[in-house]
Amino acid sequence: MKDKIQKAYFAGGCFWGVEDSFQNLKGVVSTRVGYMGGKTESPTYEKVCRGDTGHAETLEIVFDANELDFETLAKTFFEIHDSTQKNRQGPDIGDQYRSAIFYVSEKQKKIADKLVDILKEKGIDAVTEISPVKNFYVAEDYHQKYYLKSGNNSACQVRKRIF
Repeated sequence: MKDKIQKAYFAGGCFWGVEDSFQNLKGVVSTRVGYMGGKTESPTYEKVCRGDTGHAETLEIVFDANELDFETLAKTFFEIHDSTQKNRQGPDIGDQYRSAIFYVSEKQKKIADKLVDILKEKGIDAVTEISPVKNFYVAEDYHQKYYLKSGNNSACQVRKRIF
């Protein structure tokens, strides 16, 4: 079968927990955390935390589409964060913690839109931003695989089955 390495980008609160939720899924080749969706070039964690860059803490997932599809990734994304919270996740407040899917193709956009519609049919008022990929700025090294390196477990994301 032809190799089908693809990328997906999700923002759902603190990127440490989002990365922790995805990095061990079968079919995930690699993950990196960073910043996307804002106006500032080459943002730093400190600038993003100030809340004036417009960037969201974002996870980049490289995955093998022969083993894992985008829809499964997107469903997982919706199940590990609260898509009804605007510009926050729990105690983390600001647009850098917003819920967003940055799509790389029209197919990804259609899937994301379909899942939001399903959530709304279930009475879940998702406010997830669905936008095209722009520049992805890789976060500082100490943020990469933070929970794995620190030995801490993710307290940010708890999976709640919706689909």
